[in-house]
Amino acid sequence: MGMTVSPQQQQQLIGYVELMHKWNKAYNLTSVREPEQMVVKHLLDSLSVAPFVDGQHIIDVGTGPGLPGMPLAIVLPHCQFTLLDSLGKRVRFMKQCTHELKLDNVTCLHSRVEEHQPETAYDIVLSRAFASLKDMLHWCAHLVDSEGKFLALKGQAQQSEIDEVSDHFHIESVNALKVPDLEGERHLVTIRKA
Repeated sequence: MGMTVSPQQQQQLIGYVELMHKWNKAYNLTSVREPEQMVVKHLLDSLSVAPFVDGQHIIDVGTGPGLPGMPLAIVLPHCQFTLLDSLGKRVRFMKQCTHELKLDNVTCLHSRVEEHQPETAYDIVLSRAFASLKDMLHWCAHLVDSEGKFLALKGQAQQSEIDEVSDHFHIESVNALKVPDLEGERHLVTIRKA
């Protein structure tokens, strides 16, 4: 994937998968059960977005157990990540991860995205399998100002979904992502306010 990851970051990434595997039995965090599959479907999938993260303050909306935000926070320690989810058990899991993995650049928030009112706008709103583009932009528009952007991690980039985006937004790019050993397509849709 062309990334340089320190031994400490490697340990944190593996530690995150181990925690997810351990907590998954009781908390049902993900339908992926095997740690080897978690590495491909969760870690590598999340890390494929790293080259496109060029802001300082990022919010990952509907993050679930912290995807893609937690792996990105590990490999991008200079960035501040807010991981937001509406389910308390997921937020408890993420808080435990930030404590055990010693991540001081992660804030975990238990909230619905439309109720979250940040003091300052985020540089990037990140989402993975959160909602349709139209709904994501509707619910998250207040999180960025005119400088900010939205990064939506999708399987296939459906033209019908892109066509539904309102004129208040501009599709800047649709990039095919290369995720080692992952079956199926992955795309990253970059959107800005018009």
